[in-house]
Amino acid sequence: MNSYMIIQKLFLLLEANPVIVGGTQAAVAAATEAAEVVGAAADPGPAGGMFSSVSVLFIYAAIIGALYFFMFRPQRKRDKEMKQMQENIRTGDNVVTTAGFFGKIVDVGEDCFIVEFGANRGVRIPVRKSDISAVKEPKTTPPPMKIESKD
Repeated sequence: MNSYMIIQKLFLLLEANPVIVGGTQAAVAAATEAAEVVGAAADPGPAGGMFSSVSVLFIYAAIIGALYFFMFRPQRKRDKEMKQMQENIRTGDNVVTTAGFFGKIVDVGEDCFIVEFGANRGVRIPVRKSDISAVKEPKTTPPPMKIESKD
């Protein structure tokens, strides 16, 4: 039983026994108005059901498509470029790790590189291939110093 039918039965009850609400005709009019409002809100109309569900599905498909083209596809492209860069690293390349350390590749293994770190290149550490973030030469020149003159 929907709400429209319940309101109609309530209206019939109030119309038959006006004493329930104090005998006023205003309560009967209010019940009539409520029944009409609920009836108008409950009626979906002839084209409301099927068209709205198709449009909702279209909106969801558009959102998923936008997510794919703006988020997932560029990330896959970056991952592919990163993997290709890591596969093309050779002995002697200067690299930077994901931790921010600069080093030079000394040896290439199956799943890791041996990288020399430090100023005198005396520290050799095995580093996973996935931990190399870029092939890059470090900038070792200090920034120019500002000299302030006192006039």
